Amino acid sequence: MHTQRPPSKLGQVSDTELRLLRVFRAIVESGGISAAEPELGIGRSTISRQLKELEERLAVALCNRGRAGFSLTAEGAQIYQSTLTLLGALDSFRAEVADTQRQPAGRLNLAIFEKSLGNPDAAIELAIARFTVRAPRVDLHVYGGTVAEIESGVIDGKYHIGIVPTHRLATGLDYSVLFEEQMWLYCGSRHPLFTAAESVSPEEIFQQRYAGLGYHSPNFENSHRLGLKRSATAYDQEAIASLILSGAYIGFLPEHFSLPFEREGKLTCLAQQSFSYRCQFAAAVRSGKRPPRLVTAMLEELMAAHKRNRVG
Repeated sequence: MHTQRPPSKLGQVSDTELRLLRVFRAIVESGGISAAEPELGIGRSTISRQLKELEERLAVALCNRGRAGFSLTAEGAQIYQSTLTLLGALDSFRAEVADTQRQPAGRLNLAIFEKSLGNPDAAIELAIARFTVRAPRVDLHVYGGTVAEIESGVIDGKYHIGIVPTHRLATGLDYSVLFEEQMWLYCGSRHPLFTAAESVSPEEIFQQRYAGLGYHSPNFENSHRLGLKRSATAYDQEAIASLILSGAYIGFLPEHFSLPFEREGKLTCLAQQSFSYRCQFAAAVRSGKRPPRLVTAMLEELMAAHKRNRVG
């Protein structure tokens, strides 16, 4: 017999619910109740009680906790995404109020596509340093993710700014170009082409097992453009590197990311200019009304830090 779920007690969202949702967000982002203790500054039993209270108010189980470790239920994952959207909207509201007082303050959520910071042309850390001096009252939160996750997060209000490649432009976003990244096709030292990398032909490349990213990205798009069919699928650059280093696959990696492996003799570039591409990276913000002052300030610092890339 199917048991009907009791109705949610959550109607108008009060300060209490907002506090509980912030606790829930901290639990998820910390990876569990115990790990959230230093983040929240309260004890495990109090965190557990507040999580239980939120579950009772929502009439859903948000997570599994026990010997198997912490994990979100399907409902919990959905509530978490809705929580990010709600709290992001509140943060934006507070930032807009602070704008009227000419005091950059509040929470700024910045999302960065993976491995961007290792690029010598990327000056994101310089922009963050300048922004921190300029807006010391802003609470900065930095996230990572795929292009699709970051772009949809900016559109939904979860993130204020996303730094992503511009292989496609999403509707509802404005982009400010920051820097570029060079991608080459590599093989590992165990691969049959390693010793003949400089003279390898396109026909030989097409005969190899290719490892590529499984989500929409410059890697995904250029693989299709070049006619490379995946024999292995990965979901971040380190996974691609692991497959290449195994000697069983070839694949694309950023030049800056691969350089240490090349110096150690573990990777080499397959010298085919036609099998390479460049990625352009930009700061994306939601289109429409003028961003809050703290978002504008971070954008200005990002543009200033990367000015040499645009004039060079």
